[in-house]
Amino acid sequence: MDISLVEIKQDRPGFDRFIGSWVCRDDKTLLIDVGPARTAGRLLASLDEMGVERVDYVLITHIHLDHAGALAPVLERYPMARAVCHQKAVKFLVDPSTLWEGSLKVLGEVAQAYGRPGPVLPEKIIPHPHMALDGLVVVDTPGHAAHHLSFSYKKRLFAGEAAGNFTMVGEESYLRPATPPRFFFHVSTQSLDRLLALEDQPIYFAHFGRGGASHPLLERYRRQLVRWREIIGREMPLAGDDAVMHCFQVLLEEDPDLGAFRRMDASMQQREMFFLRNSIQGFMGFLSDQPQAP
Repeated sequence: MDISLVEIKQDRPGFDRFIGSWVCRDDKTLLIDVGPARTAGRLLASLDEMGVERVDYVLITHIHLDHAGALAPVLERYPMARAVCHQKAVKFLVDPSTLWEGSLKVLGEVAQAYGRPGPVLPEKIIPHPHMALDGLVVVDTPGHAAHHLSFSYKKRLFAGEAAGNFTMVGEESYLRPATPPRFFFHVSTQSLDRLLALEDQPIYFAHFGRGGASHPLLERYRRQLVRWREIIGREMPLAGDDAVMHCFQVLLEEDPDLGAFRRMDASMQQREMFFLRNSIQGFMGFLSDQPQAP
């Protein structure tokens, strides 16, 4: 099976090597995620350059704008294709107005840069419990999003953001939690348990690239989530007016998985600061909801 990562270039500074679509080709052709609506044409042009004339299935890990925004034009270009998503997410693809308004509130200018997604015909969508394909295992992995799925296809794991965001900065790996509000720690770790129950296999991240064997990286991500819970829980009572920035600075000092942040260029750091702050806010909200010890 041939597996390729198509980088979908974005116009926003710092967003290089951040958004892409995985293409799996053997007897069937599968796309895993399709990027934002605004850059659908770039994805389709790349697929044309690769000689992709047919797509059988588009597997959507979750319906955030940077993963599913381009679904409508992709399905228009490949009318034989069917999209697979979480059964509870179907309505948001058929009528994306609520998704769009919520994204604007959370992401602001980033959502505008991604673009507004178009509606998808319901007959083009397969709810995940009804998907059957030899070699495909669909795993319900909420945490980063309530309607998040991971896909193991012919013993390759496409984890979306259920295992965090993993990328290489030069020769150094960088791992960041993908824990935006509302975040529930135990929901995310239970999803990791489901992925760890699969046999060890190569893991492919939405942001951005292949990470090697799945079990070591899934365990590494679990340790990072525990580390963040401990550090943010410790620092929240000590923080001043900007608790998020305070926790951000402490995490940069104490979390070795963020070490490659210092090797990023300024625009990439700005991007990561935005998403790190968002992830810290998710942890802070979770910890604030926990009952206090007497």
